[in-house]
Amino acid sequence: MVNSPVIFFDGVCNLCNSSVQFVITHDRENYFKFAALQSEFAKMQLPENLININEGASFILLENGKIYKKSTAALKVAKKLAGLWPLLYTLIIIPRFIRDAIYALIAKNRYKWFGKKESCWVPTPDLKSKFLG
Repeated sequence: MVNSPVIFFDGVCNLCNSSVQFVITHDRENYFKFAALQSEFAKMQLPENLININEGASFILLENGKIYKKSTAALKVAKKLAGLWPLLYTLIIIPRFIRDAIYALIAKNRYKWFGKKESCWVPTPDLKSKFLG
């Protein structure tokens, strides 16, 4: 088990990779670690039904032994970032079924709208310590 919160992301999704790079840039406390949903680490840490990318899995947060998905995961991540990004956490008051419906629409169309890589993104050597598996 890892002590740091881990963001699991779709490693071939351009939107997901851009989101990870955004978090790295704004995570000044180095709070988060990262792992592709396609990695062996994800397979060991998450229930199999959560890592099915074909079923819309794109962004999952594992923090303090709890798993957060979809919009809740994204808002919990925003809460820890530098700058004004934590203000987005106020959107948590919107009922989850509404937030997750918007999230699902974006997740379903992420490859069509943002593109897809042939293989998982490989971090630079200085960022490698932030990635698991």
